[in-house]
Amino acid sequence: MTAVVAAKPRLGTLASIVGFLAFVEFTSGVLQGYYTPMLTDIARHLGIHDADVNWLEGSQLMLSALVVPIFAKLGDMVGHKRMLLVSTALTAAASFALPFTDSFAVFLIAWTLQGFYVVWLPLEIALIWSRSRATGSGSIRTARAAGLLVAALEGGAITGALVGGALVDALPLWIVLLVPALAVAACFVVILFGVTESTVVNGGRFDTVGVVLLTLALLAFTGGLSLLRLDGGLVAWALVIGGVLLIWPFALWELRSADPLIDVRMFADPALWPVFLTAGLFGVSVLGAQAPLSTFARTDPAVHGYGLGTAGFATSLIIGLYLIAMIVGALLYPVVARLATPRGALIGASVLVGVGYLLFLPFHGSYVQVVLNMALAGVGSGALVAALPAAAAAAAPVRATGQATGLTNGVKTIGGAIASCIFGIALLNGAHAAAESTAGSFAGYLTVWIVCGATALVAAAALLLVPKRAFTD
Repeated sequence: MTAVVAAKPRLGTLASIVGFLAFVEFTSGVLQGYYTPMLTDIARHLGIHDADVNWLEGSQLMLSALVVPIFAKLGDMVGHKRMLLVSTALTAAASFALPFTDSFAVFLIAWTLQGFYVVWLPLEIALIWSRSRATGSGSIRTARAAGLLVAALEGGAITGALVGGALVDALPLWIVLLVPALAVAACFVVILFGVTESTVVNGGRFDTVGVVLLTLALLAFTGGLSLLRLDGGLVAWALVIGGVLLIWPFALWELRSADPLIDVRMFADPALWPVFLTAGLFGVSVLGAQAPLSTFARTDPAVHGYGLGTAGFATSLIIGLYLIAMIVGALLYPVVARLATPRGALIGASVLVGVGYLLFLPFHGSYVQVVLNMALAGVGSGALVAALPAAAAAAAPVRATGQATGLTNGVKTIGGAIASCIFGIALLNGAHAAAESTAGSFAGYLTVWIVCGATALVAAAALLLVPKRAFTD
């Protein structure tokens, strides 16, 4: 394996790269926040049930779980900027397809392919770590940069949610759906001319066999989960179990490979495995619970006895306040990590997420209660979004920085995909009391809140096993 190493980066150069990457993350945030207030409108446009919105989220997360390790490895091999450009081009093409179809099948395919944007943040963190580690304070610089990128991401999500919620009440849906596509196209230009390549490019041979084995495992597992929503038959369970079992030959192959797609030995590292586990558990709430939050807010309590009955813009305000809390958490993380330890900051963030969602069980009947619950969970979530890839980069081998940061996003998306399927089943269960009803069941929403709270607290417990001085310079 060959390596190309550039000269030691200057601080000014690093700062300018972070600035351009912040625009990329702002665009990513627009994609993540823009559609949420209009999910009910999209469901009516496509003629589907509210619970079927989870098919959109679940399919995109399934693709994301697959492409993150592949693009992260390719970033280590051929350059992180190059893979940023490829993923942005694919995201733009899918985004431009969404406004021009009312077919659920076509919309689902385009929505799924739009999920390539999920590789942006891990590639950016790997790029920043590559340039900052030679300064002697790479961990703190990367943590600060990650906080700024996540702040930009959530700022974009706030902007997207507010603009999307306002536009969907005033304009035809196809015009509304065209806006994020234009933003992604602008993002491609910014990356092309504003971002320089990583200082280290490892080269090597691409692990095709590993990709095939991982693809089969993920497709079987997530496909089985999706089929469980339909009938829960033997075929669905066989696919789920088969997907889990396929991880074993994949791991054996990776252990024997001189240049693996994923260095599975990192899962035995005492500093890394709790981070990966936390990322997967965190994905349950930060990715899997967003559609249920939107549909719960839009559900009319006068008709169904629960929900808030908010319109598109009022729903976007809930999401916007949640994302402001995430910005606060992302910017506070490096401060708390410096005053205490990175491990302590991660544990505290996980606890905040857990408490925030469990508070929904007694407090969900008013707009103020929902906002306060989401604000508490949002502070913890923002810290975790920034902290997890930065912590993985600091603890990973130099040759596998992209792999480690990618794994935090990869396992997070797997957790979100699993949660999306489970939540879809839960919301659909008992939701057909009236033939004309399209609302999810109240028992399903209780399930969402319990699972999100419990998984966050389990993550906090796992992080107690991390060495106290992990993720520091």
